[in-house]
Amino acid sequence: MQASEVPRAVAAAMSTASSLGLTVDDAIVLHDSNKLSLRLLPCDVLARVAPVAHQVAQFEIELAQRLAESGSPVAALDPQVEPRVYERDGYVVTLWTYYEPATPQEVLPADYANALKRLHAGMRKLDIPTPHFTDRVEQAQQLVASRDRTPALADADRELLGNTLQSLRRAIGESGGAEQLLHGEPHPGNVLTTKNGLLFIDFETCCRGPVEFDLAHAPEEVSEHYPGVNQGLLRECRILVLAMITTWRWDRGDQLPNGRRLGTEWLSQMRAALDRYGLDTRG
Repeated sequence: MQASEVPRAVAAAMSTASSLGLTVDDAIVLHDSNKLSLRLLPCDVLARVAPVAHQVAQFEIELAQRLAESGSPVAALDPQVEPRVYERDGYVVTLWTYYEPATPQEVLPADYANALKRLHAGMRKLDIPTPHFTDRVEQAQQLVASRDRTPALADADRELLGNTLQSLRRAIGESGGAEQLLHGEPHPGNVLTTKNGLLFIDFETCCRGPVEFDLAHAPEEVSEHYPGVNQGLLRECRILVLAMITTWRWDRGDQLPNGRRLGTEWLSQMRAALDRYGLDTRG
């Protein structure tokens, strides 16, 4: 979120919670990306705030509720208020249970894999319309193709990213493997370590595809504990995901701290991975 928007977003969250009868004297910013995550005190509620034009909050709430009902490891909405999207001053606000981080902070790969397996099992029971993972790849392709949106991207890097996205999108899409509802980005930043175990958050990137696409976002050790993984498909998904997140970092509107530095590092990692596995994405 743009720095200039943060004070208004915080005020929208605090006033929304107060209007619902929660006691709010302070707000602590926990995470700031495309949306703002706040810990509201002393009511101890987690508020997530995003501009009205850039949100899928209603979908996220409905999905989280249905997954919670099936016993999936997901963060719960705050039980003190009606579970819905609140709109105030150009922002949407959703209110969630705040989980005090458990100690130790280190997450064992086997626990991570088990939680993701349980999440996928719960997701297989749901029949809801969601984008295909290739739709998200196409968004990255459009970004690479637009010099206006990625002006700092060198021609050679633009060609490499474009070719990699195109060839791996096709190869994975034509692999013929089983597909299902996915989290979309179950990386460590979207996993809470709580006294109730590992819980997944942030379902706005939910899509359909092979489970290997989700596993590609997790640390490599996690896949060693997940049953039935197609290792060749997982390698392709890892490089595809690396190409996608690298592309986002070159968006001139990217707000991730140190995003450009990460984009440069990830380009090098992507080249190394393509060389290591002998993948030719030029045609």
